Amino acid sequence: MADRRITVAKGDGIGPEITEACIKVLDAAGAPLAYDYISVGKEAYLSGHSSGITKEAWAAMAKNGVFLKGPITTPQGGGYKSLNVTIRKSMGLFANVRPVKSLAPFIETTFPDMDIVVIRENEEDLYAGIEHQQTQEVVQCLKLVSRPGCEKIVRYAFEYARAYGRKKVTCMSKDNIMKQTDGMFHAIFDKMSKEYPDIESDHYIIDIGSARIANNPEQFDIIVTLNLYGDIISDITAEIAGSVGLGGSANVGTEFSMFEAIHGSAPDIAGKNIANPSGLIHGACMMLVHLNMPEYAEKILSALYCTIEDGVHTGDMRSDHTRELVGTAEFAQAIIDRLGREPKKLNVTKPTSHKITIDVDTHKDVPKALVGVDMFLDWKEGDRDADKLGKMLEALEAENLVLKMITNRGVKVYPDGRDETFHTDHWRCRFVAKEMLEPEAKGKAYLEDICTYRSIITLCDELEKCGLNFIKLENLYYFQGKRCYSQAQGE
Repeated sequence: MADRRITVAKGDGIGPEITEACIKVLDAAGAPLAYDYISVGKEAYLSGHSSGITKEAWAAMAKNGVFLKGPITTPQGGGYKSLNVTIRKSMGLFANVRPVKSLAPFIETTFPDMDIVVIRENEEDLYAGIEHQQTQEVVQCLKLVSRPGCEKIVRYAFEYARAYGRKKVTCMSKDNIMKQTDGMFHAIFDKMSKEYPDIESDHYIIDIGSARIANNPEQFDIIVTLNLYGDIISDITAEIAGSVGLGGSANVGTEFSMFEAIHGSAPDIAGKNIANPSGLIHGACMMLVHLNMPEYAEKILSALYCTIEDGVHTGDMRSDHTRELVGTAEFAQAIIDRLGREPKKLNVTKPTSHKITIDVDTHKDVPKALVGVDMFLDWKEGDRDADKLGKMLEALEAENLVLKMITNRGVKVYPDGRDETFHTDHWRCRFVAKEMLEPEAKGKAYLEDICTYRSIITLCDELEKCGLNFIKLENLYYFQGKRCYSQAQGE
């Protein structure tokens, strides 16, 4: 049987050391793999490739379909984008899977029974990286969340639970504040959970959920969440389990998958032979399971756990159970020396390969009604007097659009604003169709446009005539008769 070719990047910082250690363990275990090495990251950035990866590297990754990647350094400044995020988004790696299991008592932790899998949406949210400076004082970052993106990751979490015998899936979001984005994620989770009556489901607001993870992680099984939250809580789970250096990660797509350690490139300890390769080794074992080679993953994990049980530790694992403190290369050799042995106390869950297929529903078009526009202004005049700005805007003639309110950083400041509210130079001015201000409009389900795109263009012309600097607009819509834009704080 021919060896399965995979693409490998050693990465930056401690990447080359831990990757070499990992490859030695894979080879010693007899894993039938062949390696195509590529150079990505800092070297590629500084040689003029703004994405951190060359065309040849992209081609090698796509050809093999599986990528084992050491940690990457994104140079500071210069507008460089994260290579990790670029690969995840460009290659459709919609699911980030980060299992964390306690290795107590050999790795110190307060939670000896924790065994959590964090499944994180991997392509959207604030990690879209769409940012703008709009005024001298205000910058924005767009949070983009799609219905197909939510459906894919929630479906994957339930299918993963069913495939690997997990009992519960917990959703975490902040939908009490972000009712449109996080609200959609939570609603899709609730709806989809009904298709899996054999799996328990619940939901936490992300702040109290994170606190519960830190205080009682053993109550959780699988956690599914949005991109930023998942990045944070997966590091929390790894840290309270004993060390971020132990955590491995899978980035899963339909045609391509990437495996890595969850930690960064740690340039401050690069070249010192002190980094823990366990995270990348765990990632490589997830890769072996993905490649339907679970017997090799089990063999390596057993040897890794034997090494830890025997007290052979890197510096970040130091505890009362440490008998020999070793470097990166020596730790890998210790694992190799124990291949074929079974741990006496630590339980290696028998790895099993499961093909998880994700289908995304095709959604029919629904009624979409344009009802107004939020116009954002850069305005500093009149001592930032909201009443003065409001009166100027009420005098504009833009067909059937009328000013409903003005907010500053999301707080309503006109009409009836408070003197105590701090004002920046960034104003959201909400214009709506006149009929929406009529008493009978309250609670109405709009199914057709009640203002026109032409009226919005006319409004822009009127603002320009008045010397008002509009910097952005967001149309206001109803979908299926439901308002699909946020109200202001204080509205």
